[in-house]
Amino acid sequence: MGAVIALAGNPNTGKTSLFNRLTGSRASVGNWPGVTVERKEGLMRVGGEELTIVDLPGIYSLGAASVDEQIAAEFILRDRPDVAVVVVDASNLERSLYLVVQLLEMGQPAVVALNMVDAANSRGIQVDVTALERLLGVPVVPTVATSGEGVEGLKTRVAARLAALRGEGSFGEGRRDFVVPYGERVERVLRRLEEALSGLGITFPGASPRLAAVKLAEGDTLFLSALAKNLHAPEFEEVLQGESDRLEKELGYDLQTAVIERRWGFLSGVAAEAVRRDLSIAERLSLSDRIDRVVTHRLLGLPLFLGITWLVFTLTYLLGDPTADFLDGAIGSLGEWLGGVLASMGAPPLLQSFVMDGVVGGVGSVVVFFPHIFLLFVFIAALEDSGYMARGAFVMDRIMHFLGLHGKSFIPMLLGFGCNVPSIMSTRILDRPRDRMITLLVLPFMSCSARLPVYVLFAGVFFGERAPLAIFSLYVLGILVAVAAAKILGSTLFKGESSHLVMELPPYHLPTLRGVFRSAWERGAMFLKKAGTFIFAAVILVWAGANLPLGVEYASQESLVGRLGSAVAPLLEPAGFGSWQAGVALVFGLLAKEVVVGAFGTLLGVGEEGIAAVLPQFFTPLAAYAFLVMTLLYIPCVAVIAAFKRETNSWKWTGFLVLYTTLLAYGAAVLVYQGGRLLGLG
Repeated sequence: MGAVIALAGNPNTGKTSLFNRLTGSRASVGNWPGVTVERKEGLMRVGGEELTIVDLPGIYSLGAASVDEQIAAEFILRDRPDVAVVVVDASNLERSLYLVVQLLEMGQPAVVALNMVDAANSRGIQVDVTALERLLGVPVVPTVATSGEGVEGLKTRVAARLAALRGEGSFGEGRRDFVVPYGERVERVLRRLEEALSGLGITFPGASPRLAAVKLAEGDTLFLSALAKNLHAPEFEEVLQGESDRLEKELGYDLQTAVIERRWGFLSGVAAEAVRRDLSIAERLSLSDRIDRVVTHRLLGLPLFLGITWLVFTLTYLLGDPTADFLDGAIGSLGEWLGGVLASMGAPPLLQSFVMDGVVGGVGSVVVFFPHIFLLFVFIAALEDSGYMARGAFVMDRIMHFLGLHGKSFIPMLLGFGCNVPSIMSTRILDRPRDRMITLLVLPFMSCSARLPVYVLFAGVFFGERAPLAIFSLYVLGILVAVAAAKILGSTLFKGESSHLVMELPPYHLPTLRGVFRSAWERGAMFLKKAGTFIFAAVILVWAGANLPLGVEYASQESLVGRLGSAVAPLLEPAGFGSWQAGVALVFGLLAKEVVVGAFGTLLGVGEEGIAAVLPQFFTPLAAYAFLVMTLLYIPCVAVIAAFKRETNSWKWTGFLVLYTTLLAYGAAVLVYQGGRLLGLG
């Protein structure tokens, strides 16, 4: 295996854009061993050598308690990347350098990517790269990841750093050169802690006694938890507490505060020497502020956010329909051609049914919605890249806090619009177990992209020109149910107060077409892959059930799926959709929500246009909306259930999730249908 390069940095510093630039399309996504935090790896070729780049979770420091930060710290300490490329925000240098200094203290060979220099320059901030290199003792390369500027130079400096390290004969030579000046008093304490560690024989894999002394002094949770496993931990803790008490008598504050304060003091000095500000460009600064005054306004912010969301769905529908119609026609023609070929070859009727009803009718009826899903991801990526999504979370903070949740809880909810599985993983950003548990329990109500084909199909068939409004209402309903459920859970099963949101608003960016379409394609490709594997298997299962027992009429009420649907149908009658076909679709929707459409396609043996013609036989518009509400709220797919179980490690809470979402969905669907009838709507 070639050299390993770790890509580290604060959130919102352009790390993902830089990763894409460095790796091109040669990236793979998986999980860190043993945990569900996403791991991205890619290959970068420099001078004939292929280097592996590991994208670490976005972190501010290595010392906090979050799972992401622990994973990043453990990767650097235990896996020992050959070089760390640390991405820093040129317009916010002092804060970004805290992570750099921590890595250098750990003896990690590093190259600093001074990113977003264009944005810094536009704000009148100039960074003296030469001075910064001299002060930190590491290569510093100015970059603009969104345009690719400086990326080749960064590759060259990384290769040179590797060559220098190899030339020194052993990994890590020169790593101990960097020392933060903690001052005479703190240094004396650190030396005594080093001596205590050595005297007691306490060691930490990958860390020198000096590094261990610093990390223990500043209260690093990773080192403290490792120390707790040592037999001599109580003796060292007594020494540590004694030194901290002694220092507090001398300085007026404890050792942990002293170490962190001295480090920030050093960074302040570095920034003062390396950064120059042109105050004459203050007007440009106020432009960003003026935008934020509107989009984060306490009265205007939320309506504006909802308006933008509604516009996204309207455009998704308007632009996606023509392409979806073309795709549906192409799939229909393909089906007819295949049917003709099979018939001319004298293929058995069962094989013809498999191809026409199972593959084309089932998978084809799901794939036809790819344009809508791709467009939705394009708009979401544009909003994320522009920096507006963070503003959306900000304006929702007051609502979240009113409901007893941390404002950060809205971030997993936003991710839930793409897929509930990564949104469940992202609850790890929440520090308090109470906030995390409530958020986990309400996340499945967010309309993931898997539900979109169902929405688009039913809304198009039953609501005509008002289809975008119907879809928008479902997204809003999901949010409202989520926040209401959070309020109830927070005041019953998980009582307690939540802390206020402390969130960084990233600078505004003009999204690039390359970045937006790349992100949308990566997410959309997952949908196609899912349609070609999991959904394919599910619709074939439905097709097989529609043909069994042998000799039964295909997709009749006497078939296995017909009997299954007939058993469920009476329960669904009060919600207005008591047909056995609807029952089968909802049952198989447990595998994946897209399968709801695929099941209709398979059972009816028709494409999307054919489904549109047949569906009114089973639903009235009111019953169709109740069915959509059921689809929105009932048990999430098996992948979400598995992710929830893994995150909570509790079958009890997993069972609770399945039960309460099902009952809530059923109750809401019945309420919509019966309430609508009372109002004379159906």
